[in-house]
Amino acid sequence: MKSVEQHRSDIVEIGRRVYRLGYVAAYDGNISIRLEDGNILCTPTAISKGYMSEGDLVIVNGEGKMVSGARKVSSEIAMHLLIYKLRPDVLAIVHAHPPCATGYAAAGMPLNKALVAEVVMTFGCIPLAPYGTTGTAELTEAIRPFVPSYDGILLANHGVVTYGSDVYQAHAKMETVEHFARISLTTRILGKEVLLTSDDVSKLLVAREKYGIKAPVKLSDTCPTVQPEPVEGTITLTKEELVDIIQAALECLRHEKH
Repeated sequence: MKSVEQHRSDIVEIGRRVYRLGYVAAYDGNISIRLEDGNILCTPTAISKGYMSEGDLVIVNGEGKMVSGARKVSSEIAMHLLIYKLRPDVLAIVHAHPPCATGYAAAGMPLNKALVAEVVMTFGCIPLAPYGTTGTAELTEAIRPFVPSYDGILLANHGVVTYGSDVYQAHAKMETVEHFARISLTTRILGKEVLLTSDDVSKLLVAREKYGIKAPVKLSDTCPTVQPEPVEGTITLTKEELVDIIQAALECLRHEKH
C-alpha cells in the first residue's frame, strides 16, 4: 500500500505527463486519488498541471470539504466524488482536454464505433455525456448515467474523464481515448471505416477475462457500433465495382443502339 507521500508524487508525475502530451493547457484539468482512509488527494484550482509540486496538492473528505492543504480545491471536485461514489473499484481519476477526443466531444460525436480491437476490449466504447456547466451539479448529473458502465466518458463541449484502479491506469486510459480519436478521425479523412462484426466484438469481450480486464462494459445497439449484418438476398459492392458494372451496362446499351 502506497503512502500519501507516494500518492502525491504520482499525481505530480501524471500532471507533468498530461501537460507534456498537450492534453491540458494553462490551468486545465484535474487529477485525484482515493486514499485508504476514504479521503481524496487532488489537484487544486488555478495551477498548471505541468508545474505542480507535492505541496500544492490538497485533501478533501467524501463531501468535498477541505481536510488539508494551502490552496483551494478544484471546482470540479464534485465530478470526482460522484465517480468514487458510484464506482467503489475506482481509486484514481484523470480529467483533461486532449485535442482530438475533445474535438469529437465538441462535435457531439461519441467514440462508439468498433474500429480497434484493443479499444473494444478496454472500453467497449467511449460514450458522450450531454453538456453540463463546469463546476456545477449540471456536470455531475450529465455523467451520472454513464459512470457505472464505462471507464471513459467524453464530456460534451468540455473534455474527457477516465478512471481506474490507480492513477497510472487512469492516465493510460486517457492516452487510449486520445489515440483512438486520432485513428477514428483518420478513417473519416480517408473516407472509409471497416467496423468489426458483432461476432468479433463478442470474442473480444470474452478475451477481456483472459487479460484480467474487470471493468464493466455495457453493450447496446450503439455501443459499440458494429458492421451491419448483410441482408439476405443483397449484394455488397465497392465503389469501384459499382462503377465497373455501370460502365459495362452503358457499353452494352451503346452496342444495342448500333
